[in-house]
Amino acid sequence: MVFIVGAGPGAEDLITVRGLKLLQKADLVIYAGSLVNPGLLKETKQGCRILDSAEMTLEEVIEEIVQAEKKGMSTVRLHTGDPCIYGAIREQMDALEARNIPYQICPGVSSFCGAAAALLMEYTLPEVSQSVVITRMQGRTGVPEKESIRSFAAHQATMVIFLSAGMLKELEKELMDGGYPADTPAAIVYKATWPEEKIVRCVLSRLAESGEREGMKKTALIIVGRAVAQKDYLRSKLYDPGFTTGFRAGVDERSEN
Repeated sequence: MVFIVGAGPGAEDLITVRGLKLLQKADLVIYAGSLVNPGLLKETKQGCRILDSAEMTLEEVIEEIVQAEKKGMSTVRLHTGDPCIYGAIREQMDALEARNIPYQICPGVSSFCGAAAALLMEYTLPEVSQSVVITRMQGRTGVPEKESIRSFAAHQATMVIFLSAGMLKELEKELMDGGYPADTPAAIVYKATWPEEKIVRCVLSRLAESGEREGMKKTALIIVGRAVAQKDYLRSKLYDPGFTTGFRAGVDERSEN
């Protein structure tokens, strides 16, 4: 059996309980060495074979899994964050299915959640933003035209931008050309939840300048939108004393009864 496991955003103790148990039982671990905290590897059992996929092709990864399956071994494919977001797992799953190798996915805490925790922010503030766009700048991997940064910017929802810290100047221009005002709150979070975590807050028009000043060129998320400021929101109705839910009556209704 192959388990595709989300390692979490960085901190060793942010892997899920299920993911940790799978890691501890694995006979073979193939981990995304350029992104996964290597400290997690100390949780593997004695004799576990450990491979860094940063130095491997897809074909080499699959061949290692095939050989492990022939020996009746358990494999953990350890991805950063949650493997379903920019994890390139579909191609791996297709290859496993073509070889009749069973697999399961163990979700993880995504780095966009880790970044929000680092910023002490809520993405979905009433009357500020109720939507989060997770996207990336076009680089060597293309982006569908309808999903361009510029087109998403027109909505002025909260945007979390992955894999784009090396293109901050272009990103800044695309966001403003798309509709975000120059003074829109923004933040760059480098290695969220890692010991070396670093946060830079700025306005959108100074995004590139701020990132360059702090040397943030990779392994960072960019968060843009009014929600970054965590201001001017309305209180949630869910905990409003006068709001009736399926679990409690509002104050006015209780007084009438």
